[in-house]
Amino acid sequence: MSVITHAPIIDTGTRLFGVFGDPVGHSKSPLMLNRAFSEKGINAVYAAFHIKPGTLKDAIAGIRALGYGGVNVTIPHKLEVMDYLDEIDEAARRIGAVNTVVNRDGRLIGYNTDGIGYVRSLIEETGCHPKGKCILMVGAGGAARAIAFALAAEGAAEIVIANRTPEKAQELAQAASGYGAVTGIGLTEVPVVMERADIVINTTRIGMHPMVDETPIRAEWIRPGMLVSDIVYNPRITLLLKEAEARGARIHSGLGMFIYQGAYAFEYWTGDTAPVAAMREAVEQALGA
Repeated sequence: MSVITHAPIIDTGTRLFGVFGDPVGHSKSPLMLNRAFSEKGINAVYAAFHIKPGTLKDAIAGIRALGYGGVNVTIPHKLEVMDYLDEIDEAARRIGAVNTVVNRDGRLIGYNTDGIGYVRSLIEETGCHPKGKCILMVGAGGAARAIAFALAAEGAAEIVIANRTPEKAQELAQAASGYGAVTGIGLTEVPVVMERADIVINTTRIGMHPMVDETPIRAEWIRPGMLVSDIVYNPRITLLLKEAEARGARIHSGLGMFIYQGAYAFEYWTGDTAPVAAMREAVEQALGA
């Protein structure tokens, strides 16, 4: 199936937006957000920018200098970007990570749409509400922070964060513990938690290109009937999800989170309702889904 494209007419009134990340070549954000601008008749364009470590401060300064309307911020910049903003939304400050920057008359304001985007996707696409559930999260980066806070706010009974560096998982658990029962562990303890977990979430980049043949969790730990979720959306069905489905688990891909976090960002930038169906169509076509 061919991808529907809506080429914008760029003129002196065109507003500029983009995504900052490393890597960023795999991103479908430009397809999704340009489709959204086109659907709503907004004179704006969105591009991807490969911002390498050590250059983020200059890139953020460029938003002001060039008059960009705003940007999304992805791996690995969601924490560092907070150092260079004028204001941070209270929810993003609690989370400790920013994935959306809005330029309001030269004043840069940071928001986080990852957590709310993830929970909306989880509930709408699986019918599974996190309230009362035992949830194991693998990874303790920027996306994990947002998801942990959002799941705690929804009433998860227990959230266990596992990370290669246990101290990082414990730091995040302590930050989120005021909102629910959250603990941090090392990866060696994952098999024990898997025995009681209702939902397992991969919040790392494992499974994303070029790591498509890797998985953060061994297949034999997966129980039939549990829900396995992966925030990676490209490929749409990661090796983790393939193995989980083969073991009789329910699966949930990262596509919905990606779409909804982008939709919330669009609304922060424009003040207009995001055309979610069109955004999903653009990404699904690009992925061949």
